Amino acid sequence: MRYRTFGKTNWPVSEIGYGMWGMAGWTDSSDIQSAKSLDLAVEKGVTFFDTAWGYGEGHSEELLGQLVKRHPSKKLVTASKIPPKNFQWPAKPEYTFEESYPTEHILEYTEKTLKNLGLEQIDLMQFHTWDDGWSHREEWQRAIEDLKASGKIAAMGISVNRWEPENGIKALKTGMLDAVQVIYNIFDQNPEDVLFPLCEKLNIGVIARVPFDEGTLTGNITKETIFPQGDWRGTYFVPENLNSSVDHADALRPLIPEGMTMAEMALRFITMNKVVRTIIPGMRKERNVVANTATSDGKGLNVDLHQELKKHRWDRTPTAWSQ
Repeated sequence: MRYRTFGKTNWPVSEIGYGMWGMAGWTDSSDIQSAKSLDLAVEKGVTFFDTAWGYGEGHSEELLGQLVKRHPSKKLVTASKIPPKNFQWPAKPEYTFEESYPTEHILEYTEKTLKNLGLEQIDLMQFHTWDDGWSHREEWQRAIEDLKASGKIAAMGISVNRWEPENGIKALKTGMLDAVQVIYNIFDQNPEDVLFPLCEKLNIGVIARVPFDEGTLTGNITKETIFPQGDWRGTYFVPENLNSSVDHADALRPLIPEGMTMAEMALRFITMNKVVRTIIPGMRKERNVVANTATSDGKGLNVDLHQELKKHRWDRTPTAWSQ
């Protein structure tokens, strides 16, 4: 495992982190399986773990807290997210600041997260949704200062909306944030335009989420795929999205090097961008942990292949189903 410095926090974090959404509230999730996968990830050198209160109403946070206690000799970076007060994802311009992140709500859910983790301090707390229309409000900035001063959080960040990587630029420019979480993968390359250069300038820690485009870039989703009842992807991959996503993934198949999977190629593509500090694929099963962590070997991709993949950028705009 290779490590990168996480912005101005100066934390060394693993290139491959761990996204914990699939460990609570999804179909077929199992705490026993989750614990085995998490322990294996630590064994493989993973040090960055990202969860949220919204993942099973705190259950995923509890699993992370248990992991930290099982590995007292390892420094595992804990990251979670405060849900918006209206519990609406993603943020929309018409949602007011008071409906989303009033001070008492920020403080309340930070306390809930700490209780779920069983820790006195979380390394990185994040706003789970964001709209730059709130950036000028001093309340959230003062709340961050108070939480840091009290030792309850070490750093603060935002998770920006799907396909809106620039809807957070104003917030980052306030200087109050240490990290930003954004969708970045072979298809979603638009963070490179404005967000990444700013993060490099401000020394903001960048977390790349959804590296497999919700599964499309694993190469395992087809136009006939039917997701289990209750699986979130069933509402995301509506026919309009499923068909076009599979078409875009199929266009990549001829480019996959011999002996490599599409998923490996997708992760290696992201490791080629040095502004990204850590990538957080979901890894519910141990075989996924083994495969994903193996991509952090410093080899990346052949330069010609990387340039060819850059041509597969797919710019999309938010819709009713993009969530």
